[in-house]
Amino acid sequence: MADRATAVLAYDGAELLDIACITTPLSLANLIGRLPDPYRVQVLSLHGSPIRCQTGLTLQADGTLEHVLGPVDTLFVAGGLGHHRAAEVEPLLRHVRRLAATSRRVASVCTGASVLAAAGLLDGRRATTHWNFAADLARRYPQVEVDPNPIYIRDGRIATAAGVTSALDLTLSFIEEDHGVPLARQVARNLVTYLQRPGSQAQMSLFTGVSGEGNDVVQAAIGFITTHWDEDLSTAAVADHVGVSPRHLTRLFNTHLGQPPARFVRQARNDAAARLMESSALPVSEVARRCGFASAEALRQSFASQYAISPTEYRARFTSASLPAPAS
Repeated sequence: MADRATAVLAYDGAELLDIACITTPLSLANLIGRLPDPYRVQVLSLHGSPIRCQTGLTLQADGTLEHVLGPVDTLFVAGGLGHHRAAEVEPLLRHVRRLAATSRRVASVCTGASVLAAAGLLDGRRATTHWNFAADLARRYPQVEVDPNPIYIRDGRIATAAGVTSALDLTLSFIEEDHGVPLARQVARNLVTYLQRPGSQAQMSLFTGVSGEGNDVVQAAIGFITTHWDEDLSTAAVADHVGVSPRHLTRLFNTHLGQPPARFVRQARNDAAARLMESSALPVSEVARRCGFASAEALRQSFASQYAISPTEYRARFTSASLPAPAS
């Protein structure tokens, strides 16, 4: 196979979108970049069998896993609800280990991390998977350091992407690594997607991922916090607003959200700042003020601690081209 040979392993119950978020960007990179060493992508299955995808559609494999002798440049394992069954098929795991041993990069998408873990490739490594399956992965493979928050993690030559479309972000990062930022951006524009989210970005926005469902006090507190960014959001102030003691509010947040109110407020303010940086031309100092930070520097420090990227860098990656330049 060629220098950029890319193998995408799939199995019955694989998610079709996981596969497409790998194959489509690489195909576009070939087309747009007219690469001298194009990506040669093959979707593989054990025995070359047709892949009955999670959606019910059937995908014809390009090749037979056991017939690919390698080496391959990048080995991907797709995710899907069939991941537990796949992780129990020893011939499949044996070939994953064999190809991984000589691959420059090894990656999984979503629950494909279960296959890598079963093959022993994630032992002692930090890895992620879809947030809904992270606890299961950690329980089944305690030797893996599972982090459910980032959209993808790269630990050495092994990468794990969170869920479904996070494969797009990981694949764009590979294209950027191989051929530079301009080509990765052209591919992203053709896909009408972000110009690559940082891997450290959280899988779920606070606005869509957290509701406090099941407790009226927590829901009321969240509603107050997410509409009063620039006000006093200390635990005492929020508790007073919803009519409970600070100790009781802390207990409720820990029970229903898994974190104390102060941490939730900090993350919520960072999330609000990210949305403003992405959708407006406001200077960082004004974003900081509107989101309740004492200064632009306080925003920078808090933002970087959560996203591993500064607000300015975030804006450079994700701002709309139609926005005016931010004021100085």
